[in-house]
Amino acid sequence: MYLFYTPDIAVSCCLSEEESAHCVRVLRYTRGDEILLTDGCGFTYTARITNPHPKHCEFEVLSRELQHPSHKFRLHIAIAPTKNIERMEWMVEKCTEIGVDEITPLLCRFSERKQIREDRLQKIVLSAAKQSLTPYLPRLNPLTDYDSFIRNAHEETRFIAHCYKEDKHELKDEIRKGRSCLILIGPEGDFSQQEVDDALALGFVPVSLGNSRLRTETAGVVACHTAILMNT
Repeated sequence: MYLFYTPDIAVSCCLSEEESAHCVRVLRYTRGDEILLTDGCGFTYTARITNPHPKHCEFEVLSRELQHPSHKFRLHIAIAPTKNIERMEWMVEKCTEIGVDEITPLLCRFSERKQIREDRLQKIVLSAAKQSLTPYLPRLNPLTDYDSFIRNAHEETRFIAHCYKEDKHELKDEIRKGRSCLILIGPEGDFSQQEVDDALALGFVPVSLGNSRLRTETAGVVACHTAILMNT
């Protein structure tokens, strides 16, 4: 069954224009058909279509159910956008499918991309969440300056993945079950040494994601998958 996103279901039993078009014009749902909805906050709803209009499809809610999260910790990936934005979009899509809770694009010293289209990334997040039937919509933050971001980080466990030759442990060995987790991933040119030093001074733990040197977007997916896997 297809999952429709209805963040305003508490005040309106009507799909958005985009969701209505997909429901009625693309999927050919009609009056009396049952559909599955989510508010993006963990609830799923079974509903019946009452007015299959392609711009404002109306429905009545038959039941509501709270879905428990797939993991019992909060995962935040903060990552520098790639020069080729399609790679960043791919990473956002895959991390959403895996189960990330929050994504923050970082503006670092060696960042080659200094602007992003938040609206497009948000659409990718939504599409990936619906595709994977995820009732929890990840939070996507605006592009944020690295220095201010690390100073305000509040997660229980905080890691920085970088390529400098220094004593580091594997991320999989540092993850602590049930504790909120933040993982920093740098740009194609890596973090600057000063950025690494600043993070370490604030309590971030340096980690490795394996023996291979990974592309930025691959590192984001590997970090996300590792953290989820070590918490299951």
